[in-house]
Amino acid sequence: MNFLNARRGAGALLTLALVACGDDGGGGNTTIPIVTPVEPKANEYMNPVLDSDFPDPAVMRASDGFFYAYATQTTGIRVQVSRSKDLASWSSVSEAMPTKPSWASESQNFWAPDVIERDGKYVMYFSAQVDASKRARPDDGFCIGMAMATAAGGPFVDSGAPVVCGPNFTVIDPMAFDDPQTGKRLLFWGSAGSPLLVRELSADRRTFAAGSSATPVVSVRNGGPSGYDQGLIEGPWVTFENGFYYMYFSGNSCCGTGARYAVLVARATSATGPYTVLTDGSGVAQPVLQAGGKWLAPGHNGVIKDAAGAEWMLYHAIDSSRPNLIPGNTDISRRPLLLDRIRYVNNWPVVGNATLPTTTPQLRPTALP
Repeated sequence: MNFLNARRGAGALLTLALVACGDDGGGGNTTIPIVTPVEPKANEYMNPVLDSDFPDPAVMRASDGFFYAYATQTTGIRVQVSRSKDLASWSSVSEAMPTKPSWASESQNFWAPDVIERDGKYVMYFSAQVDASKRARPDDGFCIGMAMATAAGGPFVDSGAPVVCGPNFTVIDPMAFDDPQTGKRLLFWGSAGSPLLVRELSADRRTFAAGSSATPVVSVRNGGPSGYDQGLIEGPWVTFENGFYYMYFSGNSCCGTGARYAVLVARATSATGPYTVLTDGSGVAQPVLQAGGKWLAPGHNGVIKDAAGAEWMLYHAIDSSRPNLIPGNTDISRRPLLLDRIRYVNNWPVVGNATLPTTTPQLRPTALP
């Protein structure tokens, strides 16, 4: 399909002619091109919008007048949180969950938090590795927990027990979504070669609704055409636009020297599916965001509207010029925070520079008052 190019900044290249006074063999001058770095104007931004390790970002607009972004743990911080007025300039707030849950007291793995504001409270869902002594089943690996706070920056206090657990890391990457058409409270999650799942939550938001069950909405493909959805899909994020539910999700390897992450999308007319994945003409899943320029393995996104109602994607990516969080350790990638505009063509989203992260100045989102 044809994609629209996102706006590119108008940066000019300046070439300075330096004249050599000696004989160059032909009696001519030597011209050395010098590229002047492109600087964004006051109404523009450039990626990354947060040049520090901020993986798996989730974003929400809080009633206190700020956007908040939450991320997987990094060096010295369990659950990261930053805030912004315009999605392009971010400042760190605090450690969002200073006390570990009792069921994950031994874990150093706290992944992919997602926060919603409801009824004057902030509700966080997060992934954590369950303590061996607290496992309900021997093969339990990761669980999704729920914590609450009275402020968007925390401190969040765990509810005392996991919402759901599963083997290995199949149960990670939660995303809470209140269906605008049915009013149902839904929780999406999934990874590790398993399908992405959805299940209805009860009114307390920490347990599932009576009689509900986990329903697969998008499945991983193994074999067949080689695409980004081979072997592993994760990080679901659901929006409702243009009469469709759009589920963004990431596929393939997120990190390390073989990272090949990308963002894919599926759509449906019901929040619980069935979802149809965007594909190319041959049936291969078509990314809406993939590696480009110096940015490798972009993915695990959140989506938010700015103050004017324009839609934006926040996501992480690996800077090829500085790929490692710990120098010399190629297994742990450093993943800064990037931002790009979402537009629609034929009721399918188009992100950034026609599926590529933008690398030139872009118009800033409209700031909150």
